[in-house]
This record gives sequence, structure tokens and C-alpha cells, in this order.
Amino acid sequence: MKSISRWLPMAALVAMILGIMVAPVAAQSLPKIEAPSCDYGGEFKSVEAVDALTVKFTLCFADPGLPAKIALSTYAIHSDEALRALQTDEDWQNYIENPPSTGPYKLQSWDKGNEMVFTVNENYWGEAPIEPTVILRWNSEAAARWTELQAGTIDGFDNVGPADFAAIEGNPDARLYPRSLNNIFYLGINNTVAPFNSVKVRQALAYGIDKQRIIDNFYPVGSAAATQFMPPTIFGYTPDSTVIPYDPEMAKQLLAEAAAEEGFTLPIETTLSYRDVVRVYLPQPGIVAQDLQAQLAAIGINVTINQMESGSFLDAATAGELSLHLLGWGADYPDATNFLDFHFGAGASPQFGDKDPVITDLLGQAAQIGDPAERLAIYTQANNEIARFVPMVPVAHGTSAVAFTARVTGAYAGLFAGEQFRVMEDPDDDNIIFMQGAEPISLFCNDEEDGETFRACEQMTDSLLGYELGGGAVVPALAVEWTPNADATEWTFTLREGVQFSDGSTFDSTDVVTTWEMMWDAASPLHKGRTGSFTYFSALFGAFLNAPQ
Repeated sequence: MKSISRWLPMAALVAMILGIMVAPVAAQSLPKIEAPSCDYGGEFKSVEAVDALTVKFTLCFADPGLPAKIALSTYAIHSDEALRALQTDEDWQNYIENPPSTGPYKLQSWDKGNEMVFTVNENYWGEAPIEPTVILRWNSEAAARWTELQAGTIDGFDNVGPADFAAIEGNPDARLYPRSLNNIFYLGINNTVAPFNSVKVRQALAYGIDKQRIIDNFYPVGSAAATQFMPPTIFGYTPDSTVIPYDPEMAKQLLAEAAAEEGFTLPIETTLSYRDVVRVYLPQPGIVAQDLQAQLAAIGINVTINQMESGSFLDAATAGELSLHLLGWGADYPDATNFLDFHFGAGASPQFGDKDPVITDLLGQAAQIGDPAERLAIYTQANNEIARFVPMVPVAHGTSAVAFTARVTGAYAGLFAGEQFRVMEDPDDDNIIFMQGAEPISLFCNDEEDGETFRACEQMTDSLLGYELGGGAVVPALAVEWTPNADATEWTFTLREGVQFSDGSTFDSTDVVTTWEMMWDAASPLHKGRTGSFTYFSALFGAFLNAPQ
């Protein structure tokens, strides 16, 4: 049972404690979190429990894309009771490494640096997983992951190395499952670090990188050089927008002009940071970093390469602490808001330094429009401005794939979410063993932004909505129905009945409101997480409520 004491009128609660007889409370108050007005700058006006199985989101402006956004695993719903019980930093640390589960599996053990073991969540609301155990392992080397599959020590792995595509396709004991081009690899630039505060210097970086050379030498067949921040598979890609070509002489000219105008000397000395994690968008991080180092040196920018631990690197990038860095993005859902708003919108992190108000204004307009043609016209302008402002240099769209042993049935490649191992079966044993490029950072994905971490969370947690297996269509999860009003400023969700968390607590509307309070309200004692950044929330939904001024 949920504790109702938080929602009882104070006089009634005091009377109950003192044993005083009072008239019965007519109805239990239901939780609601609400902004006094929309002046704080975010998307939400309120999130409220209408009844035990109904939640209503009221927005400050229209958002036709809300269902696709809240289907992300970073908006997974947590138990109100479990969250309210957290008191100390140690409590939080234990929680983010093993929260109660509504998903098909729960965590049995996490051997740091080695593996995670998941077992069946007996309280799962859906069809029971076929295999009772999932083991998640990691290795940063793609060739080593393929070797493990051939040796039979794993059943599948992510991010097949460029050199291994043909070998896997030709091996009768393995199956290759390719993904479409739904990612971007980029060179991130912090425009608050001199001399990258000069737009001419940032433009010089864009002119100075031979993207096709990188594709030809370090990416698998089918990959493509990027002309803008989104791949052509994502709505919002505009083929008629400005493209900066490879032109090293123009790069040198712009650097010379900037040096004369800003008073710095050439060559520029700076640091290029990256993490040694193979991703869909960056299959050979270290080698690509070295190639970019050589390319930039040729135009007058000397970089010292700085390899960082994955979690520390992501935290530093998100906080805007890196001058130049190599990162990328894989689509969470097939819309420009997932790429552009997350990285360059009003609520985006300071990863690239100061925001361009022209970009933020255009993105704010486009996100509120339902008509595709009107939206594309605005995205054409936004992509042109991004090419002019150069917060980053888009480099590549990588072809990627997962591989499984031929005996595994139900295998597939996740497109907008990680693979769901609950639908897979290995007839030779009672588990699925999968290997990815890096260890998950936590199991509290509301405050994470890392793909390997999301895959682990998605075995355990559910959001209100989800995505179809291997696709981008939004499907029911903890909510079975969702209905907007006429102008898409109110969204009502009907929750699934009879759901329990793995700790035995009952799921209802209070859990939903508390989870969104945790993410949205900066003054809430629950607004902690792993770092307290909640980057996905602010990037897609704008300002936090009660954020420090």
C-alpha cells in the first residue's frame, strides 16, 4: 500500500496521531507538482495524478512529440516508496546501482569491471522472459568481442568492427544484424575557450577536416560523411541546407584572419579529448583521434590527445569543461528534437559553450508545430545557422551492427532502444550472454546519457511508453493509452493496472508524479541522481522548476 500520510490534511494527520476523533476525510488528496507560471522557462506547467491510474501532463506550449520523448528509458518510472526512503548519500549510491524493477529482469549481481547478472523479475507485468538469466559483459576491442563469439563464451555483441562485417556474414555459425544510419559522430567545440570563441576559428575547423578520408580508412562499408548534425533517416534533415566542404586553404585563411583580429598567435595549441569506447558512430576512437590530430596540424592547430575514462569524459563534456572533444549521438527516436534540441536548444547542456539565440529560437518554434512542411522550413533555417555558428563539426554517420550466434532465436538489432533480451532464446543453455563496448555507469538512467548504460537499464525499467522492438513506433508500456487535447498542450495517460515493482510495491499515479518531481523540480530532495544533471530532461523539456538563479 502507498503511504497516504503525505497527502492528508495536516490537521487530520495530527488528530490521528493524538487519537482524536475527527470526521472522515472525504477523499484522499492526489499528488500534483505545478509551476506557479510558465515564466520559469520550461515546457511543463503541471504533472498531476487525476486518480490512481490516470496522470495528466499540462504543458506551457504545444508539444506533438511528447509521447516519443517520454518513451525514452531516461524517463523510466521509479517507486515513490523507494525514492522517499532514500536519506543518505550511501542510500542513493546503492539505489542508483540497483533500483527496484518493473521490467522483465532485475539485477542479481554486479561484479564491477567484469559483468552484470540479471535474473527474471517475477512481478513483471508482461510476458515472462524466455531465458531466466541475462549476463552483460564488456570489452572495448571489437575484434576481441568477435573472438569471444567465435569461442562460444558469449551469445552476441554490439558494434561489430569494420573489418569483421564480411567475416561474420560468411560464417555459418553467426548472424549479422545491421542498423540503418541513425547516428552522428562530431568534433565538439567549446566556444567559451579562446580562441574557439571566434566563429572564424570554428569555421576553420569545419573546412579543415577531410571527412571522406576518415570514412574510407576507419569506417565499415555503408557509412557516410556527414553534411549536417542529423542523418538523412531522421525527420528534420534538410538536404538543401548549407554544407561546409573540405577546403584546407580556406581553413588556413580563416585562421590567419582570426589571429589578426583577435590577437592570438599561430599555431593554436589545444587539447582534444576522447574516451576509448567503440560506438556505432565511432568504431576506432584512438585511431580517428590521431588522424584528426594530423589533419588539424596541417592547417595550424596543434592538439594534444587526452584519453579519458568514459564516465568522467561524459561528465566533463556535459559540464562544458572540454575545449575540443570527440563524441557522437545515436537516435533515441526519429525526430530532429532528439538531435537538435538536445544539443543546441534552450535547455541543452553547456557542452558547446554559449548558445546561439538564433538557433534556440528556431528550434523552439519548430518543436511546437504539428505540420511537417512548416517544421521542415524552419529546420532548413536552423541547419543553415548551425553550419554558420559551428558549435561542432559533423563528421560521419557510421554503419553498425550487432552479431549473434546462429542458434539464438529472436535476435535483432535495436534501433531506437537497446536490444530486449527477454524475447531471445539460446536452446543450448538457460541464459543470454551479451558483450558491449563499455561497462554501464549506473542503473539509474534518468540521470545518464550513455548508450551502454541505457541498454542495461532497459532490461529492468519501464517508462510510461516504449518503442516497438527494432523500430521507432511508440507503444504502450506502463501506460496503456495516451490522449492529447486539441492543441497538444494537455496529455492524459491511462496507467496499466496491476503492475508491481520487484520489491513488491504497487505501481500507480503517485509513482509517476514523484518520478517527474525528481527530474523536474531542482528544489526537491529527490533531485540528486548520480550527478544531479538530469541532462535529458533539461535538453528536451527546458528549464528545471525552482532552479537556482
